[in-house]
Amino acid sequence: MKVPEWAYGVPPVTIVGQNYCTPHPLELIVKKKIKKLSSAQFEVFDLTGNLLLQVDGGVWNFQLKRVLRDPAGFPILTLRGKVLTLWHKWEAHASERTDGNNNALFTVKQSHPLQIKKEINIFLANNFKKKEPDFHITGAYTSLSFKVYEGRRLIAEVKHNFTLESFCKGKEKYRVKVYPEVDYAFIVALLVILDENDTP
Repeated sequence: MKVPEWAYGVPPVTIVGQNYCTPHPLELIVKKKIKKLSSAQFEVFDLTGNLLLQVDGGVWNFQLKRVLRDPAGFPILTLRGKVLTLWHKWEAHASERTDGNNNALFTVKQSHPLQIKKEINIFLANNFKKKEPDFHITGAYTSLSFKVYEGRRLIAEVKHNFTLESFCKGKEKYRVKVYPEVDYAFIVALLVILDENDTP
């Protein structure tokens, strides 16, 4: 049975904050610009061109650090990744603090270190020690496009608009469809993590 795109009574997905959920489907454009070898900037716009989120950061001490900010530059979420492991594990912390797991909102890691198909699991703060993930991502290694699920419920779709010209210029673009009452800041954070994992 196919799950409808929008159904009344479906519980909201609120991870970063309720103010990042909308009662209707939301289309986003995410632009990535490579500033230097170890740093890339992301900007998130709605279809009318309004800046909604921005992401900065780079590689420090063999760890990736990305900070998700609001349009005014205020930090919302900090993403830290250890990519020099088979599992490519990431943690997301509120604001710019990363002092242990006390304020960690979620962790992201591959379902298996050796994969034929892209399978990523997301565990919320109260579920770090359990085996069943709260969310999962599926996609192909031949593409940066992917889908995000809560169980069997599709909550977001990300399409990577790749062209050789844009890649050579250090500029890439994603189109993101976020389903109603789904935290789009959470989806953007997942996009940044997967982009980092897939970038050599």
